[in-house]
Amino acid sequence: MSIVIAFIIVGVLGLLLGLGLAIADKKLAIEKDEKLIALEEAMPGANCGGCGFAGCTAYADAVYKGEAEPGLCSPGGAALAAKMGEILGVKVEAKEKMVAFVFCRGGKDVTKPDYEYKGMADCNAAALLQGGPNACKEGCLHLGSCISVCPVGAISKDSDGNIVVDKEACIGCGKCTAVCPNHVIKLVPYSAEYIVACNNHEPGGKVRKICQVGCIGCKICQTKVPGSPFTVTDFLSVNDYHAPQDAAPAAAEACPQKCIIKRS
Repeated sequence: MSIVIAFIIVGVLGLLLGLGLAIADKKLAIEKDEKLIALEEAMPGANCGGCGFAGCTAYADAVYKGEAEPGLCSPGGAALAAKMGEILGVKVEAKEKMVAFVFCRGGKDVTKPDYEYKGMADCNAAALLQGGPNACKEGCLHLGSCISVCPVGAISKDSDGNIVVDKEACIGCGKCTAVCPNHVIKLVPYSAEYIVACNNHEPGGKVRKICQVGCIGCKICQTKVPGSPFTVTDFLSVNDYHAPQDAAPAAAEACPQKCIIKRS
């Protein structure tokens, strides 16, 4: 009989404690502002971290508190920027979508190997062994670590084995740029047409010996083409995407290595 009474007492105490916690939770709950709720609901839910925050909820909270600028969500694009402006009652200028691009076309047919790699199919693992199996230590390792981390399947290998990014599918989250040990993948404006598909900063003489399509820093694209948006720094040409691009096709044509390519 005493055991039954003990069970009853414990059950009643548990019920009272649970009721007390429920009441306390309701009383102490912090009500969210309608704007914050609306911002959270407007987020795409990608949780990619491209905005610089841990996820969509964290970004919405930072925007609500005035700690972050609205319109930074690449997956949400212009539509989300406009919606955030509507919620906050301010005008939000949508930033151009940034997408990933692989700054290397140095496949096995055009780049010399340094040694034969037989390890696991992971770029970071290969990079630990003398910077990878390619003679070019700043080029793509072609093992596809970026493919495995892309949340939307925007990265693949083409028929030549080169890593390529579908700019239409890319959401600009930056996960591929973070995983690449050689920093070959970078974010570029969606509208960028002409890009120097090379990441090598070594002198031209060395580049010629190891890669047929690498930039040799000759400066022809910079000095021989009036109005060129390209400048060479540390032996590597770079396009200033914010500069007028009218002369970009001529610069690409003048490039002896044909490493300035028109992105499709």
